[in-house]
Amino acid sequence: MNWNRIVFKLGGSILIIVLIILLPLGFVTQQIFSGFYYSKVQTQLMDLSKRYAESISSMENNEIFHMFETLATMTDQEIVIVDSNGQVFANSGLPSFEENRKITMEPFRLGKDEKIPRYEYYDRLLNERFIYIGRPIFDRNEKYIGSMYVFSSIEPITQSLEVIKNLLILAGIGSILLASGLIYIVSKRLSRPLLDMVSVTRGMAKGELNSRVGITTGDEIGTLGRSINDLAFELESYRANRQEFFASVSHELRTPLAYVDGFAKVLKEGLYESEEEKDKYLSIIEQETTRMTKLVNDLFELSKMEEGHFHLQLEKIDLIEVIENSLEKTRLKAKEKGLLLSVDSIISIPSILADGLRVEQVLINLVENAIRYTEEGFIKIKLFSDESEVVLEIEDTGIGIPENEIPFLFDRFYRVEKSRSRQYGGTGLGLSIVKHLVSLQNGSIDVQSKVGKGTKVRLEFPVYTEEGLS
Repeated sequence: MNWNRIVFKLGGSILIIVLIILLPLGFVTQQIFSGFYYSKVQTQLMDLSKRYAESISSMENNEIFHMFETLATMTDQEIVIVDSNGQVFANSGLPSFEENRKITMEPFRLGKDEKIPRYEYYDRLLNERFIYIGRPIFDRNEKYIGSMYVFSSIEPITQSLEVIKNLLILAGIGSILLASGLIYIVSKRLSRPLLDMVSVTRGMAKGELNSRVGITTGDEIGTLGRSINDLAFELESYRANRQEFFASVSHELRTPLAYVDGFAKVLKEGLYESEEEKDKYLSIIEQETTRMTKLVNDLFELSKMEEGHFHLQLEKIDLIEVIENSLEKTRLKAKEKGLLLSVDSIISIPSILADGLRVEQVLINLVENAIRYTEEGFIKIKLFSDESEVVLEIEDTGIGIPENEIPFLFDRFYRVEKSRSRQYGGTGLGLSIVKHLVSLQNGSIDVQSKVGKGTKVRLEFPVYTEEGLS
C-alpha cells in the first residue's frame, strides 16, 4: 500500500485535526464533571459543618455527640470532633481516629471569620479516600473549645467519574472510527479528480493533447480541471497551427529558393542570351531574396514581441499624418488593381501616445491585406473620436472572412482558408504582429466581416492628455 498517496495524506491530516479537537474536549468534559461533583460535595460539607459546629456550645454534653454519630450514619458522612488540644473527643466511625488520640490534621485551629478550605484525606485502614471540611467550635463566650471535621467519601465520585471517563473513551474511539471511514470516503472523492488531472497532464506531456479532465464540480478543483482542459485545447491548437506554419514556411521558402537556385545556376553557367535577360534574372533573385528576408524578419519581430523584448518609442503623435504616410505607400498597389482607396474628410483629431513608425506599420499591413483580398470596389479609412478614444476603421469590399474563423484571426501561424491564403500570399504572421503592436500601445483591435460582402477592422487608442493616458 502506497502511504504517500494524497488520499492518505489528506485523510491523515483531517484525522489528526479531529484528534486534536477530541482529546482536549474529552479532558475538559471530565474536568467539568469532576469539578461539578466535588463542588457539590464541598457545598454540602460546608453547610453541614457550619450547622454542626454552631450547635455545640459545650464539650461536656455527650448526648449531642451521640446524636451526631447517628446523623453521620443517616447522611453517609463521618464526623470527628477534637478538643482544643487536638485530641479526638468523638468519632462517628472512622477507625483511624481513636478517642483521646491527638491528631495533626489541618485545620487544627481556625479563626471565626477565616476562609474554610477543602482538604483530602486517605484512610489506610478503610483503604478509602475522603474530602473533609474543618470548623472551629466556640462556647457561648466565644472561646475556642475544639474543632469539628465532617468527612465525605469520594469513592462514589471516583466511580462515577470513571464511568464517565470510560464512556468518553468509548465515544471518542467510536467517533474516530466513524470519522476515519467518512474521511476516507471524502478524501477518496476529493483526490479522484486530482488523480484524473495527473493522468491527463502526463498524457499531455507525452503528446496526447486530446485528453480532457472530467469536471463534475464548480469549486477550485473544478476550476483547475477547466484550466487544464483549456491548456490542452490551446496546446492542441498550437500544435496544429505550428504544423501548418512549418508547412507554410516550407512552401514559402521552397519557391524563392528554387528561383534563386535556378537562376543563379543560369547566371553561373552563362545560359542567357543578352544583358537584358541577365538583368531580368538578377531582378528575380533580388525579389525572392527580399521575400525571404521579410519572412525571417517577421518571425524575428514576432518572437521578440512574445518574449517581451520588444521596445517602442512612445510619443505624442498625430494619426492624420500617419494615415497620409501609409496611403502614399499603398496607393500604387490599390491603383494597379483598380481599387478606390479613400479617407473620410478629417478636420482635427486628438493625439495619441504611440510609436509613429509602428502605427504606420499596422496601417500598411491592414491596408495591404484589404487590397490583397479585394478584387473590385473600394477601401475606405474612417477616423473619428470621443472624449476618451480615437477610433480608426478600415473597411473593404473584399471576399470577407468566415465567421467561425474570426476568433482565431490574430493567432500566431493561423491562416484563413489555407489554400486561398497561398493563392494570395502571406505567411499568417502579419495579423499576429498587428495584434501585438496594437496591444503594446494600449490599443484594441476588432474585426467584423461577412463572406462575399467585405471586412471592417476597427482600431481604438486612448486619447493622450497632459496628465497621461485618459
